[in-house]
Amino acid sequence: MDGISLKGKEKEGNNVNASAENSDGLEAKLEAAEIESKQTYERLLRISADFENYKKRISREMNDLRKYANEALILELLLVVDNLERAIGSSNEDTSNAPIIEGVDLTLRDIFKIFEKQSVKPIDSLEKPFDPVYHQAVAQEETELYPGNTVIKELQKGYTIHDRLLRPAMVIVSKNIAVASDAEFRSDGDDEIEQN
Repeated sequence: MDGISLKGKEKEGNNVNASAENSDGLEAKLEAAEIESKQTYERLLRISADFENYKKRISREMNDLRKYANEALILELLLVVDNLERAIGSSNEDTSNAPIIEGVDLTLRDIFKIFEKQSVKPIDSLEKPFDPVYHQAVAQEETELYPGNTVIKELQKGYTIHDRLLRPAMVIVSKNIAVASDAEFRSDGDDEIEQN
């Protein structure tokens, strides 16, 4: 009987060792599964955040697309507006074509109403400081009437659409005469010094 009981005890010892090894293996698998689950959850959170950002970006782009969809058409219409304004400006002296000019003026006003509905606004430039964001300077003119870098003439109106620049205003900017004379005086003095 002792032989049988020893064999039984050996089996029990082996079972205990096997159980301990299985327990350690299961704990290691459980720990690995928990780590993998945590990593998967973190990845899910990142992907979810990326998707939310994507949805916001697409929504912003769609709003911008709706806002500025007519931009190219309005740019083309600006050329027509320029021509209508020139026609009205050139015929102010001639009263024989008053009905025609009145019709052109009404057409121009209707176009401006359409522009207003589309949030297209002219840039107020005259007698304002030169701003390279909204103005395109084509010349400078010496004058004592305005401080330097002031818009004194507007050759072509500028426009914005929803606070975005559509077309810059083509302007002539003032240049101080005193500054130019002072600079010329200094250069004349330098020439005299060099000649001596």
